[in-house]
Amino acid sequence: MLRDCTDYRDIFLNDRPMMDARAPVEFHKGAFPGVVNLPLMNDLERQKIGTCYKQHGQQAAIELGHQLVSGSVKAERIQAWADFARAHPDGYLYCFRGGLRSQITQQWLRDEAGIDYPRVGGGYKAMRSFLIDTLEQAIAQCDFVLLGGMTGTGKTEVLVQLRNGVDLEGHANHRGSSFGKRATGQPSNIDFENRLAIDFLKKRDAGIEQFVLEDESRVVGSCALPLPLYQGMQQYPMVWLEDRFEDRVERILRDYVIDLSAEFASVHGENGFALFSERLLESLNNVQKRLGGERHSRMLVLMEQALAEQGRSGAVDLHRGWIQGLLREYYDPMYVFQREKKGGRIEFAGERGAVIEYLRARVSQKA
Repeated sequence: MLRDCTDYRDIFLNDRPMMDARAPVEFHKGAFPGVVNLPLMNDLERQKIGTCYKQHGQQAAIELGHQLVSGSVKAERIQAWADFARAHPDGYLYCFRGGLRSQITQQWLRDEAGIDYPRVGGGYKAMRSFLIDTLEQAIAQCDFVLLGGMTGTGKTEVLVQLRNGVDLEGHANHRGSSFGKRATGQPSNIDFENRLAIDFLKKRDAGIEQFVLEDESRVVGSCALPLPLYQGMQQYPMVWLEDRFEDRVERILRDYVIDLSAEFASVHGENGFALFSERLLESLNNVQKRLGGERHSRMLVLMEQALAEQGRSGAVDLHRGWIQGLLREYYDPMYVFQREKKGGRIEFAGERGAVIEYLRARVSQKA
C-alpha cells in the first residue's frame, strides 16, 4: 500500500491518478489534468455546512455533515470512491488543504469498504503552490525563443515536432486568433496554468532548459498567460516561419473549416453544422470594427455563401474566398507591421524544414 504523500514532484511527473474530494464548485474553479471529482459533499451540502460552521462552530458543522451525508447518499459515494481506488491502486485522494474532508473520505473507505487509500498531504492548495513555484522557476531560469509568422504558416505544426516546443494554444484549447474557438470549451485559467507548469516540469526533468513558444498576445482566448512569461516574450529572440500564400490558405481551410466542422459534428451530432456556422459567423463579427463596414459586409457575403454550399453539398471550395480576403486585407498587413516592429529580435527566418533544423541546432549550441 502507498503511504500518504507530499512528493508533489513525483505525483505530477508520473501522472499519478487522483480523486478530488472537494465540492464540484471548487473543482471547476481549478484542478489538475486527469483528476476525477468524487466529492464528499455536493455544493449545497458544502454551503449548509459552511454556514453552520460560521454560526455554531466546527463540532456542529461536523455533526450536520454526518446528517447530510448518510444512508444511501453515503453508500453511493463510498462505492464511487471504492471503484476508483480499486481501478487505480497507485493513486491518491485529496481535498483542499489535506484536512478533514480527505481524512473522513479515507476513514470511510477503510471502515466501510476495507480499502486503505493514501491521501495527499497539504491537498490541492499545496499542489497548486508547488506548480506555481515550478512555473515561476522555469520562467526565471530557462532560455526561451519565440516562433512567429503570418497567419496560417503552421506554427503549431512546427512546435509539436520539437522536443522543446511548448504548445500554449494546445494547453488553452484555443487556436489563438479571433477564429480560434474550438467545439469544446477552454480550461479555467488556473487549469491552464497547471497544465503549463506540468509541461515545464516534465521537460525540465528530461534535461530541457530551452523552450520554443509561439508568439502570442497576453490572452489565448480566455486564458491569460502568466504575466512574467508574457513580459519576457516582449524581449525573447524570435524565429520567423514563412510559407507560400496558397499553402496558408489551404491550411486555414483545413483547420478552421474542414476539421472544425467535423469537430462540431463529433461533439454536437446533428446540430453540429448549425453550431459550427454560428461560430464562424460570430468570429467574423468579432473583427467587424477592425475590418470596417465595407470589408466586413463583403467577407460576410462570401462566408454565408460558402456555408450555404457546404451545408447543401458538403463542398468547401467557396470558403477560400473569405479566407483569401481576410489574409490579404486584414491579417497580412497586421503581421507585416508586427514583423517590422520586432525585426531586431528575429535571428532566423525560413520555411518549415529550415526553421525546424535551425531550432534543433539552436538547442545543441546552447547545451
